[in-house]
Amino acid sequence: MAHAQVGIIMGSDSDLPIMKVALEVLHDLGIESEITALSAHRAPEAVAEYAKTAVERGLKVIIAGAGVAAHLPGVIAAFTPLPVIGVPIKSSGTAGIDSLFAIAQMPPGVPVATVAINGAKNAGILAAQMIGTGDSATREKIVAFKAKLEKEVLDKAQKLEEKGFERYIKENLS
Repeated sequence: MAHAQVGIIMGSDSDLPIMKVALEVLHDLGIESEITALSAHRAPEAVAEYAKTAVERGLKVIIAGAGVAAHLPGVIAAFTPLPVIGVPIKSSGTAGIDSLFAIAQMPPGVPVATVAINGAKNAGILAAQMIGTGDSATREKIVAFKAKLEKEVLDKAQKLEEKGFERYIKENLS
C-alpha cells in the first residue's frame, strides 16, 4: 500500500460526517490519505506529535477540521512546515462563524488556508491541487475532474433551457 500523502485530522469524531467528504474526494482522485480525531485542547501533546511527525510519515498536506474553539488547524500549522488547510465545522450556535474566524485569523508566520464552513470537499480538492503542483499524474486527474464539473453544469443548463424552469424543477429538484 502507498503511503498517505494527505493527513486529515479533526477535533472530534463528531466531525467525521463532514470530514469524510475530503477523504472521499482524495480517494476518487487516487490520493492516499489518513484520518484521525485529536483535540488540540484535550490531547495537545498528541496533536503536536502528529504534526511534528507528518513529514517523516510522507504527508504533503494536512487538512484539519475543527468547530467551536477551532484551534486545531493553527496548532497543527505551528508544528509542521507542511501546508495546512482548515475546515471550519458548523457545530455551535453561531453557525460556524466562530470556527471560520478562528481558523482564518491566524497570526503572521503561521498561515492556514481556509475553506468554507463545512467545506471539506473543497479542502480535498485543494489538497489534491497542491500535490498536483509537483505530480503531473495528479494534475491531470484534477484537469479531468474540472472538465467533468464543466460538462455537468453545461448539461444541466441545456436541460433547463430546453424544458423551461417549471418542468425542470418538477423533474430534477422536487
